[in-house]
Amino acid sequence: MSLTWPISSTSGKKRKVPAKKPSSKYNEEISSDSETESSAEPKKRQTNVDYEYDETPQEKKLRLAKQYLEQLKEEEEKKAEDESFETELIAGRLQEQVLEQKGKLQRLIAKDILPPDASEIRVLRGHKLPITCLVITPDDKCIFSAYTLNGKKLHTIHGGRKGTEDRHVGHTAHILCMTISSDGKYLATGDMNKLIMIWEAETCKHLYKFTGHKGPVSGLSFRKGTHDLYSASHDRSVKVWNVDENAYVETLFGHQDIITGLDSLSRECCVTAGGRDRTVRVWKIAEESQLVFHGHEGSIDCIQLINEEYMITGADDGSVSLWSVNKKKPLSTVKQAHGCHGDAGLEQPHWVASVAALQNSDTVASGSHNSQIQLWKCGHNYRGLEPLFSVPLSGFINSLKFSSSGQFLVAGVGQEDHLVILRSSDQSSAGSVRFV
Repeated sequence: MSLTWPISSTSGKKRKVPAKKPSSKYNEEISSDSETESSAEPKKRQTNVDYEYDETPQEKKLRLAKQYLEQLKEEEEKKAEDESFETELIAGRLQEQVLEQKGKLQRLIAKDILPPDASEIRVLRGHKLPITCLVITPDDKCIFSAYTLNGKKLHTIHGGRKGTEDRHVGHTAHILCMTISSDGKYLATGDMNKLIMIWEAETCKHLYKFTGHKGPVSGLSFRKGTHDLYSASHDRSVKVWNVDENAYVETLFGHQDIITGLDSLSRECCVTAGGRDRTVRVWKIAEESQLVFHGHEGSIDCIQLINEEYMITGADDGSVSLWSVNKKKPLSTVKQAHGCHGDAGLEQPHWVASVAALQNSDTVASGSHNSQIQLWKCGHNYRGLEPLFSVPLSGFINSLKFSSSGQFLVAGVGQEDHLVILRSSDQSSAGSVRFV
């Protein structure tokens, strides 16, 4: 910038005046806006400090209270989520218990069951004669089995070896049936000599002898959760006993032929198969009444409850039937369930000698003299039976029992004189059960 100043002189001529440089002070004041802003920042920070410093005790209490309430809110929301999850679990369990009490619980596990390899089947030997019946202890640790010459054996699951053996203690005729109480305290056995023997299951000590039947004892079952014992006989009667009191209670009549099978669960009732009278009966003990069901064309030889509302039966006409206790006819019947044998045009079905049900599930099994166990899936609401797979064995499948846990199935095999266990091979694989 240059400036011209008019100056008078004696000569009357004008003279240029050199321009003055702007002062450094002036430059510093207008050269930079950033410095102006930076000078304002300390003031602004000072204002904030002054604001915090000026907070009253009441305002501080209010601020801290709000922070505390916000923290509590977050904790409660997280807790509510956890409680909601736990509530859903509890509600699911309660619903299962209600359905189980009503006899309508159906756990869908059949889809996860896979057939075993032959190498995975365990065999427990020791009987010299055909096995007639067996039971598994409630804790799934031991198996009791009986054979045709007055004997019974105790097998342990883990080692597969005999534990205790009592021969000719109590029974002097073929043992046809046995059962164990749900608490594992009592074992009951029935024989051809019309006798029922009560044993202490843990020690195999003989306790009582029940008499009263006029024919061979063909079926026994403890009512679940009690020591009430139901027995069935070839004399066509059902008897009720109180084992705790060592006492007879009552006798029920109705079948027109020998009773071939009996089962019960928690309710004060039992179900029976009537052999050649071709009926299934539900006995309501407290009401002193019975319901009669018809369906099979041949002798009904075996029966098992799936839950309080549904049951499965097998007959010598080769059929397997699924029933509801509220309907007089089968919900579903599979004819020739184990195939046929004989020459062309003269084929006869393999009769069904044993059935088993995994309680409160959709899985059942049947055994025959064709040396095969057939696994079945019950349809939705028990409206049908679908074959899953068969397990070949050598011999007559006299008895079948699922373990309480559902991890294995035990078969009592005749003719070959051995006990076959189908056991879960890989309990660590999620969502599947394998029979071994």
